[in-house]
Amino acid sequence: MSENATVVLCGANAYEEKYYLNEAFANLPTQIKEELQIMCVLFTHDVGGILLLEFDEDGELLFRTQAAQDDYSYDEIGAELKIKELQREKEDLLRSLQLYYQVLTKGIDSLEL
Repeated sequence: MSENATVVLCGANAYEEKYYLNEAFANLPTQIKEELQIMCVLFTHDVGGILLLEFDEDGELLFRTQAAQDDYSYDEIGAELKIKELQREKEDLLRSLQLYYQVLTKGIDSLEL
């Protein structure tokens, strides 16, 4: 699978102090959009760098982090631990977003899953 096969849901950038939500997901409920924003911004505030939430070609939601090459304050180990923590704490939200994306893009009947 190439990296071009992913679709960014949202992301946060600690360097520019910005949050991004893909316009394709503007129809998500406000509460979910706010929860995503808080989750992403707090993540980059805690560990630094850039966080992207992306859907792969199978509709699975992936967390991807990166840091500037000269960013010695970026906590790579902390980032991995934080991702695992978020995947546990936000399991229902993340599963719902995956289902939403799969139905939206592939027309999968939610009853089949």
